[in-house]
Amino acid sequence: MNGLKERVQETFDHFHQNPELSWEEVETTKTVAALLEEAGCRVRTFDDCTGVIGEIGNFGEGRPVIAVRADMDALYQEVKGELRANHSCGHDAHMTMVLGTLWRIQQQPELLEKIGVRFIFQPAEEVGSGALKLVEKGVVDDVDYYYGIHLRPHQETPDGKASPAIVHGATGSIAFDIRGDDAHGARPHLTHNAVEIGTYLINAFHTIHLDPNIAHTAKVTRFLAGGRNVNIIPGSAQLALDIRAQTNELMEQLRERILEIIQSARDLYKVEINITEDFGIAAAEVHPEAEEVARQAIIRVLGEENLTDPIITPGGDDFHFYTIKRPQVKATMVGLGCGLAPGLHHPDMTFNHDALMNGISVLSEILKLHAEGVAKP
Repeated sequence: MNGLKERVQETFDHFHQNPELSWEEVETTKTVAALLEEAGCRVRTFDDCTGVIGEIGNFGEGRPVIAVRADMDALYQEVKGELRANHSCGHDAHMTMVLGTLWRIQQQPELLEKIGVRFIFQPAEEVGSGALKLVEKGVVDDVDYYYGIHLRPHQETPDGKASPAIVHGATGSIAFDIRGDDAHGARPHLTHNAVEIGTYLINAFHTIHLDPNIAHTAKVTRFLAGGRNVNIIPGSAQLALDIRAQTNELMEQLRERILEIIQSARDLYKVEINITEDFGIAAAEVHPEAEEVARQAIIRVLGEENLTDPIITPGGDDFHFYTIKRPQVKATMVGLGCGLAPGLHHPDMTFNHDALMNGISVLSEILKLHAEGVAKP
């Protein structure tokens, strides 16, 4: 146990000190692939993208296929005055816990005879496109149950506790350009003021009223217009919105209303408005059977007193694209309390590294439960 804990800490330190951005996880892929091979996994990498898959156990007919996912990429942010890649969302910890789970179960041949285990190290979660790419690669086509794990901030889940499901909301972004000609400040009739059009749009977005019983927000997070000379009326501007809803259905309603408002501005001002980005991540579709297995694993490992309710959060994760695109996959994501502070994505985020062993124990117990036959494919 002590040897495993030391190896886990060394592995975490390596990933933490060598972060790589989305779709650039080249060295991380090589490192993980080597560790998977060393542990006896069948390893698969890809010619056109980063990411790596490791398989161990019995993939024979009638055996359940259980997948465990770790995201690999870091964020790009300012850390102590320097813009650089930084693991402030816990992906270094997620990779470490999934590898630790492999190291734990590779010594249990009786378990591996009963199930096939696929470890999926996924790139580009932070840009919301890695899961979709791996779905295209067919990595979950034969998967029965799929588990993820994510560190949770201390305000949400206390250290030492864990949740059997993270109910992420749907998230999205819509960006657009207002395109027109500048004019002299003395001749406002020769153009449409892009600042005024942008202000009209912001006020109109605030009139969107959807079901108040389901959490949702739409907020402008970018508004760029004008230049150094204040006597020029700007004809062009750039705006962007961050949009969130707790369900996929409400997100689609929210998105449709935003696009309708943008069209109304085109019609009212007779101006060109081009959508430059329209992107979203699906809300969680947690399967009750997978959640129940995770719940039992947490109770066995941490005790019932350290089991928390499913976490409902407006944050998003592209993990949920797997079940949206392949509905036969029964999935959940475990939320791990670890004393994380000040919060996810904070450049100086820290957490209790001892919690890594809790995550490894919970994931290992999930696989053990499947080997015991508590859930059928």
